[in-house]
Amino acid sequence: MAETSCETHPDPEAADGPSADEINAMLDELDVSPQSNLIGLLQEVQDRLGYLPAPALQQISRRTRIPLSRIYGVVSFYAQFYTEPRGRHTIRCCRGTACHVRGGKKVIDTVRNVLGIEDGETTEDMMFSFETVACLGACALSPVVVVDGVYYGKAAPRRIEEVLDQITGAESNEKETN
Repeated sequence: MAETSCETHPDPEAADGPSADEINAMLDELDVSPQSNLIGLLQEVQDRLGYLPAPALQQISRRTRIPLSRIYGVVSFYAQFYTEPRGRHTIRCCRGTACHVRGGKKVIDTVRNVLGIEDGETTEDMMFSFETVACLGACALSPVVVVDGVYYGKAAPRRIEEVLDQITGAESNEKETN
């Protein structure tokens, strides 16, 4: 299922992720217990941290009394969960049949070339994460690209370049004013 959140993740440049104290404080705030809903809990932790670091999963296992192997099974089953830091902006390109026959491969190639990364990777500056998905559920608008939860239908390579340039420019301007 495609993520529809329009917010960007917290700064993933924090060296080695959250400390044990930060994780414990967050889980205390969330009142994690054996009665906690695992998927909802994982979603909330990922919303706060931008991904699911191993120490957080270990503490969730301890507090919920759910074996760590089962938690990893859930995390690896659902495409919405990430165990590595993600970029501040997520680019998803559809590689489904409708998108493919209407030029989706050219759009995917444009994203690869502009960002210099492959499917499943994040730029070194942690600005962008790029992934392709089997279907975004908007076949009538193919080819489709989703950038930070915003759908771009009938996406042409040039339009997607412009969108990526706008994001890059906006972040550059933000850094200059700070």
